[in-house]
Amino acid sequence: MKRAAWIRLGALALAVGGVWIALTQQQPPADLTVEKIADDLHVLIGSGGNVAVYTTDEGVILIDDKFEQNYSQILAKVKSLTDKPIRYVLNTHQHGDHTGGNAKMLAASVEILAHENARANMIRNKQPGPPRIAFADEVSVTLGGKTVRARHFGAGHTNGDAVMYFPALRVVHTGDLFVRGSPFIDYDNGGSSDAWMKTIDGILTLDFDTVIPGHGAISKRADLIAWKADFEKLRSRVREMTRQGKSRGEVATLLKVDDLPGWTMGGLFAKSLPALYDEMARSR
Repeated sequence: MKRAAWIRLGALALAVGGVWIALTQQQPPADLTVEKIADDLHVLIGSGGNVAVYTTDEGVILIDDKFEQNYSQILAKVKSLTDKPIRYVLNTHQHGDHTGGNAKMLAASVEILAHENARANMIRNKQPGPPRIAFADEVSVTLGGKTVRARHFGAGHTNGDAVMYFPALRVVHTGDLFVRGSPFIDYDNGGSSDAWMKTIDGILTLDFDTVIPGHGAISKRADLIAWKADFEKLRSRVREMTRQGKSRGEVATLLKVDDLPGWTMGGLFAKSLPALYDEMARSR
């Protein structure tokens, strides 16, 4: 692929990233479905990132809150599970498909927590609803005798990713550190594929069986391990092509993901590819 073609591909990928968020916000909200993990833990799936709903006798802890347009639906789905109010939202990172409801939640006296880098990213990017409370390495929220532990194991998808751990249920919510499909490495907000691999290793030190991914179906620990292995395969392929002297355009043309289940070369992954090439070239 010629340099001009690569520039066009990069521009298209950048457009896809911005337009995807803008258009999704403007479209009517998709119906959300509720999936049960335990009597007190459910997941709201559809239209944005997966939202975990942890119910207690004293209120509800949410993990993420999708887009702003989903706010009313989230309230309705939570009400179908419990008559208790939402007390906390824990953001896995700053992207608008996970934090879009923050401003309305704050207005409703819901407290929001996120990693300090995620909060800084929201402020720098002029996103609505940055949390009032931020943490560095970890924080625990206990409500009605039930605890969620938020852990920051390092950068990956962004530099502010937090994993939410439900120790009593042996469940983690990874945010977009694990998705059922191709990853988006948000280099503009501190993401790194090198750091991502180490961060997943950190997640795997936790005692869990069930994984709520940022997007896609509820999964198992083995699915996270397999996805990391697929990510390592992709990184190795890009690194090897840089060793062979392939250009960014050639890598975009030659790179194959057909054997990586659910992965595609388009969309937000395409936006990541130029910087991934540079990152692998530095480590070759």
